[in-house]
Order: sequence, then C-alpha cells, then structure tokens
Amino acid sequence: MAKIQRLPVDLANQIAAGEVVERPASVVKELVENSLDAGARRIVVTTEFGGKRLVRVEDDGEGMDAGDARLALERHATSKIRVSSDLAAIATLGFRGEALPSIASVSHLTLRTRARGLAAGTEIRVHGGSVASVTDAGCPDGSRIDVEDIFYNLPARRKFLKSDAAEAGQISRIVSQLALGAWPVGFSLVAAGRRVFDCPPAASALERLFQIYGNVSDLIELRKEAGGLVVTGYLAPLAETGPKRGPQNVFINGRLVRDRTIAHAIADAYSVASIKERSPEVHLFIAMPLDAVDVNVHPTKAEVRFREQSFVHQVVRRAVADALGQGPAPALALTSTPNFGGPVNETLPIPGVLAGGFYPSRWRGPVPSHGGAEAPPPQLHGAFPTFAPIAPIAPIAPIAPDATDAPDGSLRTASHPSAPTEIFAPLIPLGQFRDTFIIAVDAEGVAIIDQHVAHERVLYERTLERLTSGRLESQRLLVPMLVEMSAAAREALMTRAGDLERLGFEVEEFGGDALRVSAVPSLLGTSDAAETLRALADDLEGFDRGSPAEAALKQMSATIACHAAVKANYPLTYEKMVHILSELAATAYSTVCPHGRPVMLRLTRREIEKNFQRI
Repeated sequence: MAKIQRLPVDLANQIAAGEVVERPASVVKELVENSLDAGARRIVVTTEFGGKRLVRVEDDGEGMDAGDARLALERHATSKIRVSSDLAAIATLGFRGEALPSIASVSHLTLRTRARGLAAGTEIRVHGGSVASVTDAGCPDGSRIDVEDIFYNLPARRKFLKSDAAEAGQISRIVSQLALGAWPVGFSLVAAGRRVFDCPPAASALERLFQIYGNVSDLIELRKEAGGLVVTGYLAPLAETGPKRGPQNVFINGRLVRDRTIAHAIADAYSVASIKERSPEVHLFIAMPLDAVDVNVHPTKAEVRFREQSFVHQVVRRAVADALGQGPAPALALTSTPNFGGPVNETLPIPGVLAGGFYPSRWRGPVPSHGGAEAPPPQLHGAFPTFAPIAPIAPIAPIAPDATDAPDGSLRTASHPSAPTEIFAPLIPLGQFRDTFIIAVDAEGVAIIDQHVAHERVLYERTLERLTSGRLESQRLLVPMLVEMSAAAREALMTRAGDLERLGFEVEEFGGDALRVSAVPSLLGTSDAAETLRALADDLEGFDRGSPAEAALKQMSATIACHAAVKANYPLTYEKMVHILSELAATAYSTVCPHGRPVMLRLTRREIEKNFQRI
C-alpha cells in the first residue's frame, strides 16, 4: 500500500473545519459575513445552549437559486473570486469558499434560501458533510441557515467547548462587533428564547455605538487622512475614569481584524501622554486601497498584512495622539443625558485639552487676593484679559515642538496642538480651595484644577521635550550629598547611570550603603533630591536591564516631574496660578498627569443653568 494517500472528502472537510470553525461564535461570524456580502439589510441571529445545540442566521439578502445553493456547499466554491488577480483586491468579507462545507461537515446543517424574483426557494439538508435531501420550499427572499449539534461527530472537539454561558458571551461579543462594523444594517440576537439586543439600522457609527454600549458622550471623535489612508472612529479620553480595560474594535475596509501593528500604534499614542498602563476603549474604522492590504493570511480572516506597515502604524498613532490632544476634561455632571455629539471642528486651533479648549471670557468683578495681599487687576485689551510675563515656577527651555517621528530608540513626544492665539484666553483663576485646588472660570463653565497634577503635567512634557535633543540642566552641589539605600536600589540606579546623567544627576558608588550625589537637576531643590532618587530607584527596580531606554526615561521623567511640581496644601499667588494655567494651555495632553490622574474637573455652563432652572 502506498504511504501517501488522498484523504477522503469528509475527512478533508473536517480538517478544514478545524481551521475555520473553532467554536459556535466562529460559525456566527462566517454566516453573518456571508449575509453582509449578500446585501442584507436585516440579520437575525438565534442560538440555543450557547450555540452548541443551534445557531441560526437569517437575512433578507439576495438569496440563491437551487443551483447556486448546491454549489455553495461544495469546497472551494465561491461567488467572490473569479481569477487569481482578484486576490490582490478583495472587497468582500468572505472569499475562501470553505466556510459552509466546513461547518456542514461537523454539524447538521439546513440551508433555506430564495433568490429575489423566484416563485419558490430551496431547502438543503446536510448531515456531517453528506447531503441528505434537496427540495423546493416556501421561504422569504434571502437565506436562513440552521447549524445544529456542532461537533456532534467530533466529540474530542466538542468537549473543549466552554460552558453554555461562556459560549453565549462569545457569540454576543462577535455579533456586537459585526453590528458595529455594519451600522447601516439592522441586527438582532436571540439567545435561549430571550432577545439579547435589537439594533435597528443606524444613521452613523456613533449611533450604533450608543445602541450597543449605551452612553458614549465621553468618547472623542477621530478623523485623519494621509496617503490614501482614512482613519475615523471614537476613543476614550486620557482622563476617562472607567475600567482599566475597554473594548477595542478595529475595522479595515469594513472587516473586523486583530492586528498587532494597529494595537501597538494605539498603545504607543496613549503612552506618549501617560506612563500608566491601560487598554482604553477604542473603535477605529480604517479605509485604504484594496491592494494595500492582504486579507488572505489567516484561515478565519482575522489577521491582515499591510503593504506599508510602518506607514499604517505612523498614521494610526498620529491620528489617536492628535485626538487625545483635543479630548475633554471629565465633567462634574449633575445630570446625565445621552449625547451623540458631532464632528470635531477642525477650523479652529484648540490649545490644550480642556473641555472645549480655552474660550474667550470677560473678566467680571475684582481680582481675587491671597493671604491678605491684593493682586493687581489684569490689563484688559478689548474683551480679553492679558497678563504680564511671569517668571516660571520651574523653568525648562523649550525646543522645537514636533519630535513625534524621532527614530526608534529615542524619546518621542507628540506634536503640540496649536498654541493659544488672540482669540483664545486662558481660564481665569478665582482662587484656591484648601491651598490645593485652583478654581477658575471661562465662558464655558467652572473648572477645578489640581495644582500639583497640573504642574506635574507641564513639567513632564517640558522634560521630555528637552530630552529629545540632549539633557536637562544640572546644578553642581558645593558639598556632595550622601544618600543611603538598599543594595537593590543602588544597583538599579547605577545600571541606569547614563540615563540619570541625562536627567541631571551625577551619582557614583561611595561605599557601604551610600551613593555620592554631586549634581541634581536644576528644577529640583536639593531638599527633594534624596527623596526623588529613592523614588527613581523604586521605578527602576521594575525594569529589566534590557528594557528600552525610552520607557525608563519616561518613567524617570514622570517621577522627577512629580517631585518638582508644586505640592498640595501649598499657597499660590495669583500670578503663579495664572502661570500654571497658561503653561497648561500650551501642553499637548493636559487632562491627565503622566501617572494617569485627572488634572481638572468641569462643571459646564449648561449644567449650571439647568440646575438653576434657567433652561
């Protein structure tokens, strides 16, 4: 007997099913994508026992005649590819011609379909890959596919399925994702006789997001075009206070995908603003030329390959970073109502990322005083208050603002939004609350700013800007100081001695449990240097020796900014309050500090007027 044999058709189909059909949710995905390719305007998914007993997908698409229905159940039969050149520009969601026969080979499958205009439809029953019957049937236009007892003939595969609740959860997730990508189409999901959700056709992706996830008023709208690539979508702002992990959905030309390049670009954009690790809510819709992406690289079509991978990464990262730079501060909402929002106004420069930017405001009433000493009133030029230049609290010389595209291995900071212009005026500080929070107003409402977090944000961005071109200014100590710490802490610091030098520290071993410090960053007071070094040692103990210098420097910069910033319970003069708010307006991501804490809270004018019954 020959060693090499041709596999039986049923066994080949079962092997193919192992690649395409992992669980009931895989069946739902393949069938729904076929319905969308068929032009369906309404899709109903019904399941029982987490899809193990039944998965039914009904649509009102174009349907099939008897001949096409038979061919659809044969391997390598498809209506979506004709010649090999079609593989270079695939515009449909399904194309392999393996889904239906693979599903039918591991289940009891019933296909009912009728093409538009035909008097009768067709019903085909298949058991374990073998066609049992083909008959005429009365059915509406479109298709209905019932998949029963999945893996009934492969008990080894069936026992690896999760519980009914877990499988039902996976189906709910995939239907929600597919519904989001095809928002003009109505979707319904019925599980165990209970309607899980019912989404009528939506007028926009934002409306579909509201149908699926509920309140979406906090999401930031995103839109960017570059080199034939169009990126739109919605994402959680930096100051979002929800769960650490949120849903992330990415669609390429309408196809739901999982792509490491895009996931890294999203994480990279958020990491520019904050060192806090998080997986925020992000929904991206990316359109690109069909020949710029290869979707034929994964059996389930979940992964893609880009012709210009680095370009896609750069555009997505810049799009997310720019949107984060225009995100709102969290609102002190006294009441909550759904808000479908609108497009970002791209015609006006938006400095900083306070809610709505810094709007013009008239000064009314006396200038607040502090500590009994009255501060001078601002000089008015027209309707906008301006202030004489004030010496910075912690000066760091600025450099060219755009270092986003620095080569790998160097620090990267996102380009800053437009600087304040004459049509924008800063928030006007009214005073401090408990010597910790600055109370300020503008035309859009009242803001409460954490003075320490705000100043920390400013110093962090200035530090990163300075490090892109060199090192921080340093001040030598007349008498070197000795700092005692544990052996692990000393080792962590000395391993990163070069990075410490860029930050302005000169540190060397002294013997025993001490380090000798000869110089410290000029923005730090000598009294804070020892505490800062110990905090830096704690940061660095969490890094491996092989960790990228960029990540370590960001962590260290955040720690230095935190220790150099003004503290809570620290009285500020009016001029210093003005300076902090003005500097904050010039930062790229001023809603959070580098550790992820919110900079300010907002009480909008509308909320104030509503609660005083003025609207």
